[in-house]
Amino acid sequence: MTQQADPSTLDLAGSWQLASTDGSHSLSMPVPGDVHSALLSAGRIPDPYAGRNEVEVQWVAHKDWVIERRFSLEEVSGRWYLDIDYLDTIATVEVNDKVVLEADNCFRRWRPDVSKALRSGENTIRITIHSAIAAGVELQAQQPFYVPYHPGNSPIANGNMLRKPQCHFGWDWNIAIAPLGLYGTIALKRLETARIEHVVTRQIHQEGGGVDLHVKLVLHAEEPGVLPVHFSFDGERVRLDCGVRAGETVIHHVFHVANPRLWWPAGSGDQALYTLDVETSAERVSRQIGLRIVELLTTPDDAGSRFAFRINGHEIFCRGANWIPADALFSRTSPEKTEALLKAAADANMNMIRVWGGGFYEHDWFYDICDRLGLLVWQDFMFACNLYPCTDAFLENVAAEVDYQVNRLSSHPSIVLWCGDNELVGALTWFDVSRNNRDRYLVAYDRLNRLVEQRMKNAAPDALWWPSSPASGYLDYGDAWHADGSGDMHYWSVWHENKSFDDYRSVRPRFCSEFGFQSYTSLPVIRGFAAEKDMNIASPVIELHQKNAGGNERIAGTMFRYFRFPTNFANFVYLSQVQQALAIKTAVDFWRSLKPHCMGTLYWQLNDTWPVASWASLDYGGSWKVLHYIARRFFQPVSVVAIPDAKRNLVRFSIVNDTADPVDVDVNFFLLSLSGERTPLRTASGVGSPDRATTFASIDGADIPPQSLLAWSFVASNGMSGEGHHVGGTYKALDLEPSGLTLAAEPLADGTVEITVKAAGLALFVMLESETPGRYSDNAFDLAAGEVRRIVFTLATPLADGEVPQFRAYDLHSCQA
Repeated sequence: MTQQADPSTLDLAGSWQLASTDGSHSLSMPVPGDVHSALLSAGRIPDPYAGRNEVEVQWVAHKDWVIERRFSLEEVSGRWYLDIDYLDTIATVEVNDKVVLEADNCFRRWRPDVSKALRSGENTIRITIHSAIAAGVELQAQQPFYVPYHPGNSPIANGNMLRKPQCHFGWDWNIAIAPLGLYGTIALKRLETARIEHVVTRQIHQEGGGVDLHVKLVLHAEEPGVLPVHFSFDGERVRLDCGVRAGETVIHHVFHVANPRLWWPAGSGDQALYTLDVETSAERVSRQIGLRIVELLTTPDDAGSRFAFRINGHEIFCRGANWIPADALFSRTSPEKTEALLKAAADANMNMIRVWGGGFYEHDWFYDICDRLGLLVWQDFMFACNLYPCTDAFLENVAAEVDYQVNRLSSHPSIVLWCGDNELVGALTWFDVSRNNRDRYLVAYDRLNRLVEQRMKNAAPDALWWPSSPASGYLDYGDAWHADGSGDMHYWSVWHENKSFDDYRSVRPRFCSEFGFQSYTSLPVIRGFAAEKDMNIASPVIELHQKNAGGNERIAGTMFRYFRFPTNFANFVYLSQVQQALAIKTAVDFWRSLKPHCMGTLYWQLNDTWPVASWASLDYGGSWKVLHYIARRFFQPVSVVAIPDAKRNLVRFSIVNDTADPVDVDVNFFLLSLSGERTPLRTASGVGSPDRATTFASIDGADIPPQSLLAWSFVASNGMSGEGHHVGGTYKALDLEPSGLTLAAEPLADGTVEITVKAAGLALFVMLESETPGRYSDNAFDLAAGEVRRIVFTLATPLADGEVPQFRAYDLHSCQA
C-alpha cells in the first residue's frame, strides 16, 4: 500500500493486482507495464516470441482485465485529480467503486477529477481494461458505413476503430497479440490554485542573429486565484504572479537570446541545447530547447517540385530510416534500450528518423535523445494503412489527441515535420468498398486529414505540415508510390513487385521516405526462438516469424537471381542479409548521386519489435545486421558512389558531399581477380562541391576483364575515406575461389577483444558473428589476398578475465561452396 509523502502528489506506479474479469486469473503486475508480460512473469503463458507461442497466447486479448491497488491519504480536502497517460486503451477507471473515467484513446493524457470519490485513510483504485478486439467489433457495428482495414497488416480485425497503436493488431513485421496495459504515468495530484496543462515555445529569429523565445504557459484552475510562476532560461529567472480564472488561463513570456548557439542535425554542426524550466509551488516542467530555423522547400522546378529541408539556412540531405516501436510489448522496452537503438542510427551516419504512423507518439525521453544526438524527426500522426471513421465522436477524440501531442512535443528541436498519416491516400484504392464509392471515402478521409492539420496548426502555428506519406503535394491524391517528380515517395516496386535491384535506378525521387528489402534476423537471434529442428526456411516456426505474405519465397527467389544458393541454413541467413544490403545500397547510392534533385532517403526500417524476418537493419535487441554496417558507409557525409551505365558500358563515379565545404577526393581504381590478386588500374581526383553530388570519373566496361571485379578506395581532404567494389553482372556468375579466411582473437586491457582477420584469397562481405552479444568496430568488409583487418569487439557484458568469445566468419564463397 502506497503511503503519502508529498501532500499534493501521490505516485501510484508500482505493484498492482491483475485479474481477469471472469475470475480465471489473479496475479501481480508492475505499473507501468502490460498484461502479457505480467502473465509471462507469473508463468501463466509461454514467451509469446518463442516458437509458435504467438498462437498460444491469443486468448489474452479476448478477455477484459482489471488492475487494482490500495493507497492511503491522510488529508482529502481540496480538489484532487488523477494524472494518467499511455493507458491502452478502452478502460474504466474507478476510485472507491465510483467511476471517474471512461478512457478510449491510448494517445491522450487523462486528468479526471476524483475529489468526490476519495476518503480519508485507505482508498482503492481499479482500472478495467476492456478487450480491444471486442471493442473494435462493437465500434465497427456503430459506423454509418463500413470502414475497411488492411487484413494483411491487421490479422486481428477492426483495429482502425480504436485510437491505439495500429501495429498491435499485427502488421507485416509484428506479432499480432493486441497487447493492453498502462505504459506511462499514474499519479494522484491535488490541484494547488492551478496546474500546468501545456508549456509550448515559439522561436522568432531576427535578422541580426538574435532569437526571441516565446513561451506560452497554459494553466487550468477550478476557481479564480493568483499563482506565482517562475520561468528560467539561459541563466535568466523571472517570477510572474499570474492571475488565473476558472478553466484555462494562458500566460506569455519572452526570453531574448542575443548570441544564440544554434542546434544542428548530426553531421552539420553542434547540437546546442538550452533548458527551459517553468515552476509553480507544486510543479516543474522542463523543456529541452534547441534554437534553429527549419523550412521545407517545395518550390516548382522542371521535374515537378522540390522536397528539401533547410535548417538554419542550409539544405540538409536527410539520411536515415523509419522507426517503429522499440518492442511489441512495452515492459520489454526502456529508455536505455531505446537510446541504444537511436545511437546505432547516429553511429551509422544517419541524421533523420521517421516515427511511423502505426505505432506510438513516443515518450518525451525519446525526443530528448533525438535532440541530443542530432537526429531530425519526421513525426507521423498515428494513422496507418487503413481507412478510419469520420463520425463526430471519432473526430472529437482525434482533436483532443492532436491538441495534447502537438502541445507536448512541438518544442523539441529534433521534430521538423508533422505528417498527417502513413499511406491513407493509397489505402483509398486498396478495398472494394472504397474503390466502388471513392467519393464517400475520399470525403471521409479529407474530414479526418483536415481536422488533424487544423488542430496541429492551432497548437503550433509555425510547425511544418505534410498531409500524408507518401504525397505528391497538398491536396494531391495521386500515386506517390510511382510518381517521382514531386513530394515524398514510397518506392516498393523492388520488394513488393519483385523487380530487380537495378529498378531503383529507374526512378528519381525528390525524397524517398520508404523503400526496403527483407532479410532474416541473425542466427544468434533465431536460436533464441527456434530449436535446431526448426532451422529451415520452410519450417512452421520460421514461417510464423515471417509476417509478409510471400516474404520467404521472395528472399529465396532473389538469391536465385543474384547468387548461387547457400549450402545450409546459417549461410542462407547470412546471404539474405548481404542481398538486403546490396538492394538498399543500390538505391541510396543512386539517389544520393542525384543531389540536389533528391534530398532524402529513409529506408524501411531501422529496428524490430520482436525477432522476425523483416526489413530492419538492426536485429531485435539492437545488434547490427549486414545492412547497418554497410549503411554506415553509404550514409557517410562524403562518399564515392558507382553508378553503372549499361547503355554506354560504363561505370560512372560521383563524389557525394553532404558537407558545407568543398572536398578534394583521391581515388585508386584496381582490378580484383577471383583469386584475390589486386592489379592497379588508374587513379582519379575530383572536387566535391559543397552540398552536391558531382560526377568526376568513369571506367569503361571493356577495361574490366571477365571474372574480375572493379574495386576502389578513396580518401577525402576532410579525412573521410572508404572503399567498394562493382560486379558487372551477377555474383552467381563469378567462379569464386576459396578465401582462406583465418581468425585470431585476443583480449585487450580495456575489456574489448581484438580480432585479426586474414584472407589468403578473395573474401567478399566478410561477416563476423558470435553468440556473445557485442558490437564490432567494422564488419561486412572485403579482403584481397594477403590482406589483414583488425576488428575491435566491444562486449555488451564483460566476460571473466582472459576469456574470449567464440567467433565465426562468413564470406561469399564459403556460404555457397
